[in-house]
Amino acid sequence: MQNSYDVIVIGGGPAGCTAASLIAEAGRSTLLVERESVPRFHVGESLMPECYWSLERLGLLERMKNSKFVRKKSVQFVTASGKESAPFYFEQHDPRESSTTWQVERADFDKMLWDRAGELGADCVDSTRVLDVLFDDKGRATGVKLRSDDGEVREISSQVVMDGSGQQSFIANKLGLREDIPNLKKAAIWGYYRNARRDEGDNAGATVIMHTLDRDSWFWFIPLSDDITSIGCVGDSDYMLKQGLDSEARYELELERCPGLQSRLEHAERVGKIRVAKEYSYWTKQHAGDGWVLIGDAFGFIDPLYSSGVYFALVMAERAADAVIEGFARNDLSEKQLGSWCDGFKKGSTLIRKLVEAFYTKEFSFGGFIRDNPEFQGNLTDLLIGRIFYDGAENIFDKMDPVVDQARSTSVAS
Repeated sequence: MQNSYDVIVIGGGPAGCTAASLIAEAGRSTLLVERESVPRFHVGESLMPECYWSLERLGLLERMKNSKFVRKKSVQFVTASGKESAPFYFEQHDPRESSTTWQVERADFDKMLWDRAGELGADCVDSTRVLDVLFDDKGRATGVKLRSDDGEVREISSQVVMDGSGQQSFIANKLGLREDIPNLKKAAIWGYYRNARRDEGDNAGATVIMHTLDRDSWFWFIPLSDDITSIGCVGDSDYMLKQGLDSEARYELELERCPGLQSRLEHAERVGKIRVAKEYSYWTKQHAGDGWVLIGDAFGFIDPLYSSGVYFALVMAERAADAVIEGFARNDLSEKQLGSWCDGFKKGSTLIRKLVEAFYTKEFSFGGFIRDNPEFQGNLTDLLIGRIFYDGAENIFDKMDPVVDQARSTSVAS
């Protein structure tokens, strides 16, 4: 590590690696710091099709195509009774190559992004913990204090600090900027299975979303390579973790209450331990400041339901990197410049949040909504693809919002 950089990026996930890649490619000295040893485990294995464009910009499409990652061409929903919807095939909505995406092992995917940042000129240092982000007396970020794996502590200066530290959200926690999303206090319990039954043909790699009885929770079913499937359960945090059952017992009970999973697990065996993530939905009330900006999960995380996490991380990293590069060109690294992309991103991401909240409304049915309003089939598929950053993407909610509100009223009354 040098003693000074133009930009220091905290976190070796998709957001941090993408930001470091683009800024280093633009000729700015860049340090990318990850506290764990790379590669490292992470959940969030399913990509949205719109990730294609970020991967293309990074020059990684051919590596993705030649990887062992499972191809994802659709998403499917299963009701509490076990009735399967017709799959949403992305290619039917948009026949371009970008409609096929991937289910990824995050250790391998993130390592690919990490290596790319190094190839493009960033100094990539893992097993190094950020102890503090440094600010001057005017509140401008001026660098970081680090501790390497051998215990050495150093202060590294920079003109910009980009925080992609994930749910640790280093700067947001330091400055008191983190806010939980009250109606999305969820917890996830998940594990990995070998030989779980998958569909055939173009739906073989689909993400399948399955309700449990009474819709108290839902399961993701994400096919990975080597016949391993990621299967996770999500529900209200209190329900999942505070009902007198440990996480193993709760997970097994919810499995029994999910008709859509029974035949898929008939010949499957679990591999490894059960994992837990709790109360992970949050936002930040300020996303940038003089000399610093938040990206990826450090900015906020909505819900794993529609696999938006990696996509949002890539988009935020691209937009923030462009703002940083432009800021250097204009000699302006102010809060206004570094956060100039935030309002546009929030407008699009709010659509996914509204879609998540509709799903958690027990009396609301997407199948019923599309049956009654078939003209919005394309709009809904746009949202599932991740095509949300354009004027008019929100039009579906002019019709959907009143239906969801009525369903909520019915649910409360019952």
